[in-house]
Amino acid sequence: MVDLSRLTTEQRNPRTMNLDTMTPLQIAEAMNAEDANAVAAVQRVLPQVATAIEWAADALAAGGRMVYLGAGTSGRLGVLDAVECPPTFGVSESTVVGLIAGGKDAFTVAREGVEDDPAEGASDLERIGLEPRDLVIGLAASGRTPYVIGGLTYARKLGCKTAAIACVPESQVGQVAELAIEPVTGPEVLTGSTRLKAGTAQKLVLNMISTGAMTRSGKVYQNLMVDVKQTNEKLRARALRIVTTACECTEGEAHAALDAADGSVKLAIASILLGVSPAEAKDALEAAGGKVRTALAQAGN
Repeated sequence: MVDLSRLTTEQRNPRTMNLDTMTPLQIAEAMNAEDANAVAAVQRVLPQVATAIEWAADALAAGGRMVYLGAGTSGRLGVLDAVECPPTFGVSESTVVGLIAGGKDAFTVAREGVEDDPAEGASDLERIGLEPRDLVIGLAASGRTPYVIGGLTYARKLGCKTAAIACVPESQVGQVAELAIEPVTGPEVLTGSTRLKAGTAQKLVLNMISTGAMTRSGKVYQNLMVDVKQTNEKLRARALRIVTTACECTEGEAHAALDAADGSVKLAIASILLGVSPAEAKDALEAAGGKVRTALAQAGN
C-alpha cells in the first residue's frame, strides 16, 4: 500500500476541520482563502516556470512539440491547455499534445487505476513518435504518479528536455525530470482532493508556459493574439477588433485587409502597418521569424 501520509496534498487542513458544519458562504470563503495560497505558491516558482517557457519556445522553434503527460485531474488539465492552443494561436493540433492515462475516454470517465503503470506513460509517448526535439512536461499533483514517472524516464532516455509540475516539495516526478516546478499548495479544503487548489496551481503554471512559449514564438503582437483562427462568429469579430486595435484603422480598412490576407490577422496587420501588399508582408514576416514587431523594426517602422 502506498504511504500518502507525508504528502502535503494529502494532509488535513486545520482551517477546514469543520467543513461539514459551515454555511454556504463560509464554505465559499474558506475555499477562496485557500485558492489565494495557490497563487502565492506559483509566485514562488516563477524562475522555474520561466525556464519552462524558454524550453518550450526552443522546442517549437526547432519544429518540436510541447507534450503534456498526466493522470486524472492533472492529465485533464494538460489536455485542456493543449486543445485550446490551435484556436488561440493558430498552431496545428499536433503542436501541443495532451496525453492522459487511459486515453481520450479517461477525460470524461475517470479511470484511476491506469495511472499505476509506468510502462503506459512510456508507451503513450512512443505511440505519438516522441522525438528528442520535443519538450515533455509531466503533471502530478502528488508528485508520485507512476504513469508520469515512466513517461518522463522514457523521454529523458530519448534526449528530450523534461519538466515536472507537482504540488509537493522534492517530488518523485521532479527528481526524474530535468526541471522541477513545485508550487507547494498545502493541504486541501477537502482532504486529498487535489482537483481543488493543487489543480488551480497546475492550471496557472500551464497558462504561463503555453502563453509564454507562443508569445516568444511570434504568435502575439503587443498583447494581441494575432494568429487566432476565425472559426466562429465571436472569433471573427475578435479578429476584426484585433486588426483595428493594432493598426488604429477603421473596420472597413480592417475588413479589406483581412480579405486580402485570406483571413490571416497577422498578415493583415503587417500589411497595413508596413504599407505593403499581403505578399510583401508575408515575405517580411518570414524574414522576421513570424514576429510582427521584428518585421516593423527591420523595415524601420
